[in-house]
Amino acid sequence: MSIQDFFTLLIAGISQGCTYGLIALGFVLVYKATEIVNFSHGEFMMLGAFFALMFSAYVGFWTGIILAVCVLGLLGYLLDSVIMRRIGGENPALIFIITVAFGFIFRSAAGMIWGWEPLAFPGYFNGTSQFGPIIVQHSRLAIIVLSIILFILLFVFFSYNRLGIAMQAISQNQLAAYYMSIPVKQTTSLVWVLGAAIAAIAGIFNAPFTQVDTHIGFIGIKALAGAIIGGFGSIPGAIIGCLIIGILEPFSDLFLPAVKGISGYLAMFIILMIRPDGLIRQTFVKKV
Repeated sequence: MSIQDFFTLLIAGISQGCTYGLIALGFVLVYKATEIVNFSHGEFMMLGAFFALMFSAYVGFWTGIILAVCVLGLLGYLLDSVIMRRIGGENPALIFIITVAFGFIFRSAAGMIWGWEPLAFPGYFNGTSQFGPIIVQHSRLAIIVLSIILFILLFVFFSYNRLGIAMQAISQNQLAAYYMSIPVKQTTSLVWVLGAAIAAIAGIFNAPFTQVDTHIGFIGIKALAGAIIGGFGSIPGAIIGCLIIGILEPFSDLFLPAVKGISGYLAMFIILMIRPDGLIRQTFVKKV
């Protein structure tokens, strides 16, 4: 393998890992706030891409992206405030079935509205840059840079912003947060808004590489695997785990084509056999 091929695969893997990481953030944020694993979270990514494609045809590309992210944030808010809030504390099997059912509903709705055939997504940051023998697509760099910016903004938000600190308090102990006069229900809904909006961004910026169809939401399962590798409940762990899967995939597809598509899950099983709690264990234990 040449140096150029190595770095081409590496950059593609990092950009894909960043996409997984953005989706995994939503999984982790919602789980930390509600102890619910939303198995329809990948469909937020899919719907974000479809809405961006639709809006951009009428109001322009970047305005369409902003509108799509806002719509998905609203959808996340409605999903929590209208439905998930009412079943909180119910049997985990019931919650699992409901979130899976929403995934089917969202995919069916998207198919009925936009059709079942893949749609091409307009490119952004077209072109390439050359660094010595290495040629890098601008769209790949855009995903990486955007992800780094979002990760930094989220770190600052959760470390220094009052609302971010309130979200962290809820994730550790909802009852104590309530006694500290934190509006638990409203803040939890905002967590769903944030998770859905970030997933929409991931779907929009990944769409030029995958096209847009009703099945791209299944990428969320790989993002979930990355979150599990990193230690489910840990935001830094989710990012690291997703980068591991993202980087592993292109190389394993090239050298081990027999495991194409499942290399990330194999990595998850191997790491969990060695570290059952994932790479980064949570720093606190929830108490009932």
